[in-house]
Amino acid sequence: MNQSIEYDLLVVGGGINGVGIARDAAGRGLRVLLVEQDDLAAHTSSSSTKLIHGGLRYLEYYEFGLVRKALQEREVLLRSAPHIIWPLRFVMPHMPHLRPAWMIRIGLFLYDHLSRRELLPASRSISMRRHPAGAPLTDDIQRGFVYSDAWVDDARLVVLNAMSAQQHGATVMTRSKLLDARREGNRWSARLQLHGVAEPVTVRARALANAAGPWVGALLHHALPSQARYDVRLVKGSHIVTRRLFEHDHAYIFQNPDKRIIFAIPYEREFTLIGTTDLEFSGDAANVKIDDSEIAYLCESVNRYFKRKIAPADVVWSYSGVRPLLDQAADNPSAVTRDYHLELETPDQGAPLLSVFGGKITTFRKLAEEAVDLLAKPLGLERASQTEHETLPGGDLPQANFDAYLRDFKNRHAWLPDALALRYARSYGSRAYRLIAGASSLAGLGQEVAPGLYQAELIYLRDHEWAQTAQDVLWRRTKLGLHADAAASARIDQWFAAHPSGNGYAVPSEAPNAPSASRDALSGLVTASARLQAGH
Repeated sequence: MNQSIEYDLLVVGGGINGVGIARDAAGRGLRVLLVEQDDLAAHTSSSSTKLIHGGLRYLEYYEFGLVRKALQEREVLLRSAPHIIWPLRFVMPHMPHLRPAWMIRIGLFLYDHLSRRELLPASRSISMRRHPAGAPLTDDIQRGFVYSDAWVDDARLVVLNAMSAQQHGATVMTRSKLLDARREGNRWSARLQLHGVAEPVTVRARALANAAGPWVGALLHHALPSQARYDVRLVKGSHIVTRRLFEHDHAYIFQNPDKRIIFAIPYEREFTLIGTTDLEFSGDAANVKIDDSEIAYLCESVNRYFKRKIAPADVVWSYSGVRPLLDQAADNPSAVTRDYHLELETPDQGAPLLSVFGGKITTFRKLAEEAVDLLAKPLGLERASQTEHETLPGGDLPQANFDAYLRDFKNRHAWLPDALALRYARSYGSRAYRLIAGASSLAGLGQEVAPGLYQAELIYLRDHEWAQTAQDVLWRRTKLGLHADAAASARIDQWFAAHPSGNGYAVPSEAPNAPSASRDALSGLVTASARLQAGH
């Protein structure tokens, strides 16, 4: 196909950093195209410990700048998406033979004061005999400490950033792979393989951002003409999920004899999430899986603390991800920095290439802001980032008060079962009203395709959130996979097969801030792919 479509910025990668960059750039008025070879958050960005946190343990590695930046972002993100991000209190049992109390107190004092803290309570010491969090722990644990961080639905955070980018005019194409790109003067010419389309589509862009996560190095070495000075170090992190191990709403942070820490976190009301491991990884990041030794390690780690012991047979689900950390000389994977590095190549009279190395989910917004700032000069961009004070889709709750919003939502929809109302409010925030779309009974939501999953939600996820398969819905847009069997998954896939999106890419029509050139480019790209698919 000879048609070529023009953009200001081509972003490769639909993880948290890629969608963050697309959102920031589109919000400043750039014509942005984001391509992701799989689903949004299909890999690392849906495999985290689900925390927005400063990283208490990073203080031991003297990463004060990273911790301060992450603590600052924690406040920003809590305000931007109060439906999917909320405060969480952490209990650290004191084990004198691992870290002395004075060291923990100093660390928590720094954690409380490295950045201005407005939304979360300070740390304090507790008696395990009097605090509810002490009841599940072994009797020899007498004291501990409590501090604050935040919980996040990581995969939904990615989707909401992609939606925000699109609302600002970006084109977001999932299941679309960058085959290769080359500089042609002051433009990139990139060939894309679109899902279900026989021939590649060519697009041109004034700049390219490589935010491919674990594949950032492979992209540089095989698809792009680049001489990058840095690379990523792949570190595998695995988690297990068991039935609920305690009744209260606090999380635990456990110290291990190997100096690592393990979290045990309330998860989806009925479960406990335990993780994570840190192992060097050299395989295919698309097929990473937990191994038996990791499961045993996580079970042994929490068994040192809980009265109720768990075994591998108690694991109801597990997941693994590959963290693309900035490559350093550290021998211990846990000591490798979680900070990021941005490298900008601006050859004489050539199109710029920005590559993202490392990073953590808490600092994605700041990373994106700095990335677009770097591209501003070569692209002649003068507008500053707006994301610090923007809410994400569904996050525009009055006074950012989720509890008040939930009460109002339940009052307006008294026919909704409490658990379903809570899930809709948590997952979609103010956009839950769009999902319900005027229904006044469960029957109005359509067929129950899987337990707790009605057709109205599938339509919403298809039309607004790029969902196309059961895996997209059950494990990334929701966590209903914890309750669904293989038959339910098959029914969801059958539903998508019978009700495909109009263009195959779930491109909604809600981009009120999109410049006309961007809208025309979006229309042209989708039309071109449709013609190719039809064999014209």
